[in-house]
This record gives sequence, C-alpha cells and structure tokens, in this order.
Amino acid sequence: MGDDVRQTWVNNNYAMEGIVHEHEGESHLDFWGVEWTKQLGFNQITGFPLARASREEILRYRFPTEHLPELLRLMLPVMEFQQDYFIGCDVSPCAFEMYWRLRGMENAMLDIATDPDLADEMFRRCADFALELSQAACAQFALDWLWTGDDVASQLAMMMSPQTWRLLIKPHLARVAAVGKRQGPWVAYHCCGALKPVIPDLIEIGVDVLNPVQCTCPGMDPLDLKVEFGKQISFMGGVDTQGVLPSGTVEEVRRATAHLIAGMTSDGGGYILAASHTIPPETPDDNIFAMYTEAGISRGEIFDRAAQIRARMAVERNPDEHGG
Repeated sequence: MGDDVRQTWVNNNYAMEGIVHEHEGESHLDFWGVEWTKQLGFNQITGFPLARASREEILRYRFPTEHLPELLRLMLPVMEFQQDYFIGCDVSPCAFEMYWRLRGMENAMLDIATDPDLADEMFRRCADFALELSQAACAQFALDWLWTGDDVASQLAMMMSPQTWRLLIKPHLARVAAVGKRQGPWVAYHCCGALKPVIPDLIEIGVDVLNPVQCTCPGMDPLDLKVEFGKQISFMGGVDTQGVLPSGTVEEVRRATAHLIAGMTSDGGGYILAASHTIPPETPDDNIFAMYTEAGISRGEIFDRAAQIRARMAVERNPDEHGG
C-alpha cells in the first residue's frame, strides 16, 4: 500500500506487536515471561518477571534461547517478497528496553543508579540474545537492513544521561550493529524521543538509518538534523503524528509533507518518508492519503495494492477454494 519495506519482529517486539488480541483485557505470556494485556487498543506490559527478584535471582534468569529457531521462522513469510521489496529483520529491543520489560522501568532505572554492575551485566545478556538473532538472521536470509532499536529517550530528554548511555548501553548496542556491518546489510536503529545527544555515537558504531525522528521533541527537527548529520546518516520518519497528521487539514498535511521531502532530499537522498511514530487510529483517512499523494502514490494505487493483498490473503486462508 505504498510501503517499500517488508520486515517482521523476531525478538521481544513480536510479543508486543505481532500477537493481536481481539478484545480489550485479553492477555498472553511471552517466551521471556513478560505478560501483555490489550489496553486501549495496544498490548501493554502488565507483568514483569523480574519485578520482585533479588540480585541473585536476576542473575539466574535465562533468556529463551530454545525458541530462537521458532522466532527466526517468523521471517519466512517476509522472504516471499524479497524480489520486489526492501527486506528487514527487527531484532529489537536490544539492551535497556529489553531489560526494563523484564524488571520494570522503575527497578531498571534504580539498578542503573545503585547497582551499575548488575545493570551492565543484564544489558550485556539482553544484547547477547539480540546478537544471536542478528547473526542467525544475516546468515539465513538475504536482508537489506538489520533493524535494531532501544528506546532510551522521552519526549523531553533522554531517560538517562548521555554519559551513562555511553558507559552502559553503547558498547552492547555496538556489538549488535557490528553484525550488520560485517555481514553486509545496512543497520537501522529505532528510538523515539529526544535522542539528539547520542546521534554522533550512533553514527560512530555504524548505524546507517535513524527512525522515527519524532519531530516535536527538543532537538529533533528533521531539517536541522539533516543539515548537521545528513552526510553521515539517513533518516526515516518525521511526519508529525501528534499534530499535523491526526489533526490538520488535508492541505496542511500535504504542505508539511512536501516541505519535509524537499528539505530532507535537498542533497539528492538520504531520507525515507514515514510518520514520526505509529499513525494514531483517529487519523482521518484523507490525511493519510494526502501524505502518500505527496510521495507520488495515488489513492487509486493504494486501493489497487490493498485489493491485491486481500486476494493473496484469501488464497492463503482457503487454498483449496482457489485452486491451491
């Protein structure tokens, strides 16, 4: 439907995004022991397996390595599109974000402050799991990019000081990024929020693409980032999902999108058009179509692609009725 990328989650983000509940309040327990519950339309964590664990119990925790083959098999449907689409494999969350899903945000932050050795060790183990997935994915599949990620910023600032991030997170994230650099695919990195202080560090460890460029956060104006870092890293995102896209007029969306495309491609490239976060469900359809129109994809083309997707899904669901 205008999306040039096909990818899926093979790490814990699959438990968050890939398992869909029909009704509010429905829950599931993932391979990591994290409990997820559908709340307000999205899976939210309602049970942290290490929330009440002692230091010794935390260190005895074992990641679900026995499920690595099963997780990697999630890529098989994606690879069917490799001739026509840009193929990615999402191995996030890689370090901090994975740990707080196990421990709870407050406990994870307290561990950083009061027991940095424990935090560092657990970040290492979180990254080790993402590293195993990355190595196997790059070996088994012809990837165009390796998608990494670790949300370490709020909409106002980073959740920890840049110095702490460099000490405890950066070395482990660098190990995951290095897999992509060795094996060949580009390395993409997802982090919402105001993470400008560590963009030079991301460039240093080999990140090629930064997503989602949450443009309303301090320091995250896409055009300013393009000027400062555009020769060293590409950007994906930047169409405002908190103001213009859900609440603006069609003309405002078109004007903002056109301005963004012109500014982000002024040097000939280095930009992938996308929203600055998940498009809110209340966003008017006409505004979404307006964004695509500015990228040269018409409403008719989107409907044609949607029809093709529905037809293929019908065949997959009932192959006998379609001569399969």
